[in-house]
Amino acid sequence: MLFSFEQFATLNRWLGGFWRIIWLNVLWTLVTVLGLGVLGFGPASYALAAYLDRWFRHGETPPPARAVWRSLRTQGIRPMLMGWVLLGAGAVIGVNLLSLTDWYLRAANLAALGALLMIGCFVFFVMAATDVTGIRRQITTALLLGIGSLHWSILGAVGVAISWALMLRFAVPLFPLLGIALPAVAVAAILRGALPAPDQNDTLRRDDASASGPIRTADRAAPSPEGTPA
Repeated sequence: MLFSFEQFATLNRWLGGFWRIIWLNVLWTLVTVLGLGVLGFGPASYALAAYLDRWFRHGETPPPARAVWRSLRTQGIRPMLMGWVLLGAGAVIGVNLLSLTDWYLRAANLAALGALLMIGCFVFFVMAATDVTGIRRQITTALLLGIGSLHWSILGAVGVAISWALMLRFAVPLFPLLGIALPAVAVAAILRGALPAPDQNDTLRRDDASASGPIRTADRAAPSPEGTPA
């Protein structure tokens, strides 16, 4: 059976997307390791979220390495601070789960861990795709997005868990190549329908400042006061 040109194009697009996800996962791992984990987790996660947002909502697929490097310089130290907040909260919850014996306290910490995981999945997309500023507001927005899309979040978590289980059972070498990128892809797919369309959100951040600079300048232009001679 011969394939048509459209079928070959579709296959090529899917294979290209699969390779792009693997390359993004490798870049995330590289940045995290070079940042000794604590310093690299936040910037690497932000760069991954920024690229996936541009891909899923804007249809833009620039070269991953160049786009990730540009994203690492966009937000400065803010992604690193966010990473510290998440890692610190995770460490506190982990210590509580290992040390507490009362069931109700352990249940409360398990609920807090679930909320933290939801925030960790969404918060870097909030930083990359919206104009929400401030760590507190970004964390609140991420939690609200996760709760507002709870059914999709549950389906995405189940899909990622099944994919991880299949890779660990039948294709272990794929796990380090896709392990981190799969949850990020699931969140990007969820936010594609949850966030406003790109043409309805003029405050979306762009890594390429040269493309958006003239538009912002025009938006800021004000008409001349009345009575001013031409």
